[in-house]
Amino acid sequence: MAQWVLHVDLDQFLAAVEVLRRPELAGLPVVVGGRGDPTERGVVSTASYEAREFGVRSGMPLRVAARRCPDAVFLPVDKPTYDAASADVMAVLRAHTGAVLEVLGWDEAFVGIETDDPVAEAHAIRAAVLEATGLHCSIGVGDTTVRAKNATDRGKPRGVFVLTAENWLSVLGTEPPRALWGIGPRTAEKLEGIGITTVAQLAATAPADLVAVFGPRTGQHVHDLGTGGGRRTVDPTPWVPRAHGRETTYQQDLTSPEAVESALTELAERVVADIRAEGRPCARVHLKVRFAPFFTSTRVRKLPEPTYAVAAIAATAYDLFCRLEDDRPVRLLGVRAEMVPPEGGYAR
Repeated sequence: MAQWVLHVDLDQFLAAVEVLRRPELAGLPVVVGGRGDPTERGVVSTASYEAREFGVRSGMPLRVAARRCPDAVFLPVDKPTYDAASADVMAVLRAHTGAVLEVLGWDEAFVGIETDDPVAEAHAIRAAVLEATGLHCSIGVGDTTVRAKNATDRGKPRGVFVLTAENWLSVLGTEPPRALWGIGPRTAEKLEGIGITTVAQLAATAPADLVAVFGPRTGQHVHDLGTGGGRRTVDPTPWVPRAHGRETTYQQDLTSPEAVESALTELAERVVADIRAEGRPCARVHLKVRFAPFFTSTRVRKLPEPTYAVAAIAATAYDLFCRLEDDRPVRLLGVRAEMVPPEGGYAR
């Protein structure tokens, strides 16, 4: 039997969970995000397929979503409920005979399995998840994690799609590199700068040419993404977080240094509570600032020594803010504490 990777991705997860507990929402455009009030600042976390037909997308400001789909039902994010639903799904995947599970997030996971019929296994998993939780999922089947992940979107919604070395280029060859999992706008821009505008061109590019542009590690990684290469096995090692962060979008812009300093202290307090629960102090402080109307800056600084001290983390974040030398009103702040590695380092 051959080794296969299945990428299981829950369809419109947050919206689907909301519809399960409020069946009257079935078939309606549902938008989950922020506090569920489109007159406030906040962004879309998930939109149902009905809302997506109006152009509503994840990450979109709620106010924009409301303009595009005035009749949508807006609901607040309910993290504990989604945590519980996710745990139920992962339990189903773990219980599948012969499955090795690598959890990627709330609504997705890789499943490694030995089988001669991966499509049949995928349909069996879809049915088991639906029966146990009432939630639909789509599954990408591949001979690597990269191919399985890229296959999933082509099976949505509620379907199964297969990508292997044999059909990789026939399916994706004419697509732009940005269509691939793991290639963001900046990477795509750099690729376009060296004349690479399709997946087929990326796959045909020598790794050395990509290393010259992106560096040794990233260059090889980008090449693997273009060819669909990479890991052929699933890693069940529990994921250990490298950092914890908190951010807030303010309903009223922060317009004074004192207001920013106070807000950063409040965020630092919440972050320290998170890293104390991990038992690993902060080694680097990351700052995120979104100025009005929508310009975002990020900065990071290594601390002289690891700490749990709120004052030290907040002061570092505020100094990073001051060094931006930007007096525009602030609509969002975020503080992220990168922790010292666990003993023995990170498994993955």
